[in-house]
Amino acid sequence: MVTTMFLLGALYVAFFVVLLQFTNIGIGFLILIMGGLAFVQYYTSDKIALAASRAKIVERDEAPELHDMVERLCAMADLPKPRLAVIPTDMPNAFATGRNPKNSVVAVTDGLWRRLSKPEIEGVLAHELSHIGNRDVAIMTVSSFFAMVAALLMRIGMFGGMFGGGGRDRGGPPIWLIMFVVSMVTYVISYVLILMISRYREYAADRGAAMITGAPENLMSALQRIASNITQIPQRDLREMQGLNAFFIVPTNVKSSFAELFMTHPPLEKRLERLAEIAREMGRPVSP
Repeated sequence: MVTTMFLLGALYVAFFVVLLQFTNIGIGFLILIMGGLAFVQYYTSDKIALAASRAKIVERDEAPELHDMVERLCAMADLPKPRLAVIPTDMPNAFATGRNPKNSVVAVTDGLWRRLSKPEIEGVLAHELSHIGNRDVAIMTVSSFFAMVAALLMRIGMFGGMFGGGGRDRGGPPIWLIMFVVSMVTYVISYVLILMISRYREYAADRGAAMITGAPENLMSALQRIASNITQIPQRDLREMQGLNAFFIVPTNVKSSFAELFMTHPPLEKRLERLAEIAREMGRPVSP
């Protein structure tokens, strides 16, 4: 992750050096606008995710067993207890969101509670608590900030070309063309790097869950059970939740044919291999 974040930072520095060298657009104004949007996203991410998934915050009297399980795991992980929510769908899954451990939410689906065993659910919850402990929402917001700026500039450049805006700089190509090409290249490369960071986050959360519970085999079983059950869920229900794939512990398109380079999550086989290695390091039994 350190290497990827360094490459991402270097890319953004090069992006602005080129723009400042060849164009005269108000970079500071654009950064101010996108900074405001990123600020809003950072502080409202939990509300947006809950609204998109139709999740409902549940109190102890509504889900006492879930609250007990999370409290026990939080004590083991030395984390404050997050708010808990339930998503009304038969698809087994879960996600965590929130800008920091004190302002976080863990949401589980009805299907997760019905279809998985209690040890498997503990493994899933520990994975989500690891995301919270690692401050992954903040990491992804910072990582994607300048990618949003690049995307905005790419659109500005495109519209500038369409409507004849922008002149030539020093007798060279039109400013809008430079802006469009540089922004597009920056956006594409940063998109790939951000997806790499997203996959690293999942590996880190898997390892964190293994450390919290001391039983990585439970998370392995849960991941396999979730992936298997997702294939049995009606496509209409899966499409309703596709927008939250980056949040879920297992994406709804787990069988996607896209190359790993463009996936938000590592392939299931690689996650299971890493968890099996952790289990062997801990002296835990691993099914063949």
